[in-house]
Amino acid sequence: MTPAAYVQEKAAASGSSFYYAFLFLPPPRRAAITAFYAFCREIDDVVDEVHDPGVAQAKLNWWRQQVMRCFDVSQGPPEHPALLALQPHLTTYGIEAEPLMQVIEGCQMDLEQSRYLDYPTLQQYCHRVAGVVGEVAARIFGQTDPATTQYAHQLGLAFQLTNIIRDVGEDAVRGRIYIPVNELQRFDVKAHELIKRGQASDTTFSQRFETLMRFQIERALTTYDDALTLLPAQDRRSQKPGLMMASIYRTLLQEIATDPQLVLTRRVSLTPLRKFWLAWKVQALGRL
Repeated sequence: MTPAAYVQEKAAASGSSFYYAFLFLPPPRRAAITAFYAFCREIDDVVDEVHDPGVAQAKLNWWRQQVMRCFDVSQGPPEHPALLALQPHLTTYGIEAEPLMQVIEGCQMDLEQSRYLDYPTLQQYCHRVAGVVGEVAARIFGQTDPATTQYAHQLGLAFQLTNIIRDVGEDAVRGRIYIPVNELQRFDVKAHELIKRGQASDTTFSQRFETLMRFQIERALTTYDDALTLLPAQDRRSQKPGLMMASIYRTLLQEIATDPQLVLTRRVSLTPLRKFWLAWKVQALGRL
């Protein structure tokens, strides 16, 4: 299998909302963003699928070496097909080593901590695992205005907040709770209640949890609005893929808002056809 075929299969198999936005890009940009997305998925899988922290640490160190090979020809080419597919696009789209390393550092944080004391601390994590991803994606999509970088970081934050909301139950079972500790305290929701998915909690849990989640959903929706106000008019056309993803993710949040309790027991998702329809509407109308 060629590197290009590998990253295409990786992106398609993920079922991610991002994949539907990629379909509307010209082939060179689609190839670049697909390779970058596959790289991000590989890094994320290290933490999600490797249960031994020592093994996961060794894998992240290996990925750091692989990234440096992309930028230092004296070390030889990278070995992984995701980076082999990405390497030809690095110069074309001005992708440097630092944001790729930041993605790895974000996953490193997952190995080192499973709680975040407050929202500013959570934002630092989101910056690494999502903000820099948005920055690189914006360049690949065709950014021309430097101010678009700020928009991309804010949109990445919105995406990550959505992921956190969607995966509350799944993450808690793994021992990870991304909702800030001080917000759990504010709404009187205990960590052990999330880990047990509300089972064996008292009769007030459902109301307490729903109030907490509606606060999280409202902040995420506001973050999308803030991101859109930061997008320069001259880059609005080139950044359509990001707007497609925003449309899909905001719709997902609205689905969760109809019954926030669902995130404790299953992953709420949209059908592939609905994702494609939402992406197509942005492509056709140029707005959410």
